[in-house]
This record gives sequence, C-alpha cells and structure tokens, in this order.
Amino acid sequence: MEAALIIFALMLLTFVGLGAYLTVKAVGAAKRGVERTVAQARRSVEDTTLRAKSFGQVGVAGALAQLRLDLRTSMRATQQALAEGAREDASLRESLALFERLSAHGHELDGELKRLEQEPDRQRTGELLPDLRERAAKIIQAADSLRWAARDRARRFAEDEISLLSEQIEMESGALRDWSREPVDDLAAAAAEWDAAQDAAPVPKPTPTPPPAALNPPTPTMQYPWQKTPRPESAG
Repeated sequence: MEAALIIFALMLLTFVGLGAYLTVKAVGAAKRGVERTVAQARRSVEDTTLRAKSFGQVGVAGALAQLRLDLRTSMRATQQALAEGAREDASLRESLALFERLSAHGHELDGELKRLEQEPDRQRTGELLPDLRERAAKIIQAADSLRWAARDRARRFAEDEISLLSEQIEMESGALRDWSREPVDDLAAAAAEWDAAQDAAPVPKPTPTPPPAALNPPTPTMQYPWQKTPRPESAG
C-alpha cells in the first residue's frame, strides 16, 4: 500500500512538473512573440517618422533623418537576405558572422545620428555631417556588397539547377520518344536472332522406324492343358 502511494505521489509530482515546464515554455514563447511584434512595430513607426523628416525638413535635420533611413534600410535588407540564404546555404554563415560585426558599427552610427537629431547646435552638427556621411556610406556599401553577393550566389545555384534539370528532361524526353522505333526495330532484331539460333542448332538424326509386321503372321499353336506333351521320339 505504501509503495502504491509513493508511486502515485511521484507520478503526480511528475505531471505537475511537466505542466509547469510546458506553461513556462508557452509563456516564454508568447513573450518572445510579443517582443518581436512590439520591436517590429517600433521600427515601422521610427522608419515612418524618419521618412517624414527626410521629406518634410531641410538642412541638418533632414540630412540626419535621410542618413539614418538609408543606413537602416540597407542593414535590414542585408540581414534578411543573409538569414534566409543561410538556411539553405551553409557557406553563408560566415557572411552572416561578418554582417553581425558590421551591424555593431551600424548600430553605433545610428545611435550617434539619433542623438545629433536632438542637438540644438545645428552649426556644430552640420560640421560633422561630411564625416557622418562617409561612415554611413562605407557601412552601406559593405552591407550592399554582402547582400548582392548572397543574391548572386543564390541566382547562380538556381541557374545551375535549372540547366541540370533541363538536361535530364531532354534525356527523358528522348527516351520516351524511342517507343516509336520499338515495333519495327525490336521485331526485326528478334527475328534475326531467332534465325541465327536456328541455323546454329544441330539437326537431330531421325529415329529408325521398325519394319512393319507381316500381314498374315503364323497363328500360334494353342496348347490346352488336357493335351499330352509329345515325346521326343515322336517328333522325328
């Protein structure tokens, strides 16, 4: 009885622990989903704001907004292209690691540009614009290079696969068209083989036929059990 109670208690604790673990996992997944949604919404709002500033403002403020928008657009497109390509092409993982290092510089520059948007000294900020543009151009050029290299690689693989598939389809199409020659060619080849086999086979010798029996064979003398056997001297 005590053993059954212990087993029941252990099973109960196992189910409770498993339920708690699944609950924590579900809550964590939901939390991560909410965080991703909030982050995406925040990025969309910020991009929309930057786009509005780049078109609606002139001077230093508009230039800073345009730099941030160009930087963020290039980095996001490159990150998406490399992440999608790495799932199918393992060699892009090294490129993705390089992009993570580049992304750190991009985040640093974006943060600096964001702080300068709030800088009241527009003259000083304007003096920094050439250097900021140069840094942004280098980061954007590097990100674009990685992105287009990944796309060129994927396109080349697709073209090679299409070429190989086309060759296989042509071979299969040719094989399927061979059926039109089979009724004549195969029958002729089979007939030739049969004739050659007949010519090479030895001719069997005919079995001798036994001579026919006489038309009027002698009638055997019937011996009856009551007849006496003739003596030898009477046979002469």
